Amino acid sequence: MNILFLTMNPFTDIEMHNIYSDLMKVFIENGHRPYIVTPREKKSGEHTDLLEFKTYSLLKVRIGNTSSVSLIKKGISTIILSSQYYRAVLKKLGDIRFDLILYSTPPITLVGPIKKLKKRYHCRTYLMLKDIFPQNAVDLGMFPDRSFIYKYFRKQEKELYALSDRIGCMSEANVHYLQENNPELDRNTIEVCPNGIIANNNIDKDQCKQQVRSKYAVPDNAIVYLYGGNLGKPQGIPHLINCLKDNIGNTDRFFIICGNGSEYSLLNDYIESCMPGNVKLIDSLPKEEYDILAAGCDVGLIFLDSRFTIPNYPSRILSYMENEMPVIVCADTVTDIGTNAELQGYGMFCEAVDPKQFTSCVNKMNECDIRQMGKNARKYLEDCFSAYNCYEIIMRTD
Repeated sequence: MNILFLTMNPFTDIEMHNIYSDLMKVFIENGHRPYIVTPREKKSGEHTDLLEFKTYSLLKVRIGNTSSVSLIKKGISTIILSSQYYRAVLKKLGDIRFDLILYSTPPITLVGPIKKLKKRYHCRTYLMLKDIFPQNAVDLGMFPDRSFIYKYFRKQEKELYALSDRIGCMSEANVHYLQENNPELDRNTIEVCPNGIIANNNIDKDQCKQQVRSKYAVPDNAIVYLYGGNLGKPQGIPHLINCLKDNIGNTDRFFIICGNGSEYSLLNDYIESCMPGNVKLIDSLPKEEYDILAAGCDVGLIFLDSRFTIPNYPSRILSYMENEMPVIVCADTVTDIGTNAELQGYGMFCEAVDPKQFTSCVNKMNECDIRQMGKNARKYLEDCFSAYNCYEIIMRTD
């Protein structure tokens, strides 16, 4: 089968290790050829280009700038990329007949080209729902649900759902939310298709722990807690800061925060002014260095803003689980990422409202058998969050 995969995730090559590249590897292993359509921002100075490899093709489409720009500029670029993707596919891949069109959110604005391409090829379409927009923006106060902006994007969202032959949601909570808020959809088309990766089996945790503890001067008796990923409004960074404040002076715990985003400066200002001895803030690292960092820590942290009414399921938890790390999820009460971790024995959950609830989880975690909880996390990843499972779900035709 020829697979057309439309994504906003930047691809350099298939050897990347994330939920999308690993899924493409599984398609290739099963004899299919993916044609991956990925963005190339204008500021790169490069143009649209088709790269042909032995087992896959990579179409890099020149679009407007969407990173490190204002919300207005990002919004405009996101809207017009729909036509840019469509023109690029016709121009560079027009002679290919596709059997399956695969796409993920964000964005929802690809509805136009997907509709045209589905009609052109008479093929199946599959949506991997990773983001429920525009409601997530409403939750964070970016615009009201009565605004023109909301109504425009909500219309696009509904069209995208209706156009999709199947919709793969990240968890049961996502399935329930989609069904309750879009009753017009055929419930048989909505299913759980979780985030999944191909787990790395070559991790030397003991060696990585020695490197991390030495590099960041971690006290010998401290449990190392890692937050790795985006530092933006969805993560509720002010609450994260309050949680760090509530743990000042506790030498049996050490927090490493690695990432960047619109709220990075808030964290940096706090650390520079208060100089907590058990917190280290690191800007984003190259993948090789981050892999060592993740393997060298003991417990993973997930933070989400408490205002969310949509059930997020951040993919960064997969890196923690891959590295045999239990997790503490500090989030809203709608998502099931924390309750799932508790149910399966690899984590704890607290609501992101009172920092003392987070501290209580840390206190309990410090007394737990972290190694066994980490093994539970790794096993659950291999059993349920595998890219091979995702492939099987997508390829089902019943």
